[in-house]
Amino acid sequence: MSSPEPTHDLSDLDPSFVFDFEAYDDLPDGQRWSTWLAVEPLSRGPEPRPDWVVTSQAAVDTELGILKTGKEADAFLLERAVPGTDGPGESVVMVAKRYRSNEHRTFHRAAAYTEGRSMKRSRDERALKRKSTFGKIVASGEWANSEWDALKRCWELGLPVPYPVQIDGTEILMEWITCADGETAPRLAQTRPEPVLLASYFDQLRDALATMVAHGIVHGDLSAYNILAADDRLVIIDLPQIVDLVGNTAGLDFLLRDCTNICTWFQSRGLEVDGGELFAELMAHAF
Repeated sequence: MSSPEPTHDLSDLDPSFVFDFEAYDDLPDGQRWSTWLAVEPLSRGPEPRPDWVVTSQAAVDTELGILKTGKEADAFLLERAVPGTDGPGESVVMVAKRYRSNEHRTFHRAAAYTEGRSMKRSRDERALKRKSTFGKIVASGEWANSEWDALKRCWELGLPVPYPVQIDGTEILMEWITCADGETAPRLAQTRPEPVLLASYFDQLRDALATMVAHGIVHGDLSAYNILAADDRLVIIDLPQIVDLVGNTAGLDFLLRDCTNICTWFQSRGLEVDGGELFAELMAHAF
C-alpha cells in the first residue's frame, strides 16, 4: 500500500518565500504587451541603442493620446513601461507614427519621390501602378518602410533625427523630441528665435544638409514645418519621401526646392541667406 501524499500547511511557510501574484493576460483597452520582441531584429533600431529604450518582455504599451494628425499618417504618444517600475530604462514615452492602409491617401507627387526606388516583389509594384485596394495597402507599408530606412540611415550618419526604435507593419515607434521643460518641441515655423539662435539654427541645418548630400540623399520636402526646435537644437522629421540625389532625375530639383524653402523662412525672420547660394554650397559636397 502506498503511503499518503504529505500535506502542507501554508501558514507554516517562511514568509520570505511567499509573494503576491497578479495576472496581466487581459490588459485594459488602450494597452498591449510590448511589441519589441514580436518584430524581427532588423525591425529594431540601430546599435548602440540609447539607454532609454525599453526592451523588457514584461513591458506594456499604453496609449496616451494623439500628438498630430496628417493626410497619410497620424502620430500618437505611447508609453512603454514595466508595470510597477518607474526607474531609468523601465519607462519611456515614444511617438507612434501610424500610416493609414485602406484609407491611405496618395502622397502629393508620389511618383516623383519614388523614382529610382525598387520594390522587393513585382506583384506589389503592379498593384501600386493599378492603384487597387491592395495597392493602397502596399503603399502605406512602402512609405512606412521608406521612412524607417531613412531614419536608420540618417541616425547612423549622425544626423539630427529622432532615434528609430522599431517598425511593426505600418507603425513606427521613434524618439519623442521634447524641450527641457518636458513639453513636445515646437515646429521651427512656430518659433521666433533671437538673432544669435537663428544663426545657430541655420548653421545646424546647413551642416545636416551637407552631410545628407555627401551621402547622396535629399529630404525632398524640407521646410520649417517638418523641423522641430528643441531649445537650442534642431531635429529633422518626416522623412518618408527621402530622395536619391543621383538615382532620381529630379533629385537636384528637390534639393534646390529644399534650399529655397529653408532660406525663405530664415529670411522672413531677418537672417540674410540665399537659397541659390546654399544650393551651390551643398553641390560642392555632392560629387
